[in-house]
Amino acid sequence: MNAAEWFVGALTLYASLGLAFGIVFVTAGVQRIDPVARNTGIGFRLIIFPGVVALWPALLIRWVRLSQVLGGSS
Repeated sequence: MNAAEWFVGALTLYASLGLAFGIVFVTAGVQRIDPVARNTGIGFRLIIFPGVVALWPALLIRWVRLSQVLGGSS
């Protein structure tokens, strides 16, 4: 496997994990991290979805830390 194939494989894995996380995050996680997002509609969630997919590791870390601070209730 050359470097280009490895890079494409790694990018595909990153994007696949991001898509899976993004679906969960925009349906359940965004309102837990940001209380202002609680009453937002589908339009807002569709707008933030690409950014969530791209930045999923940072958002996952924030979500986990917040749930630890709140005692697992998030």
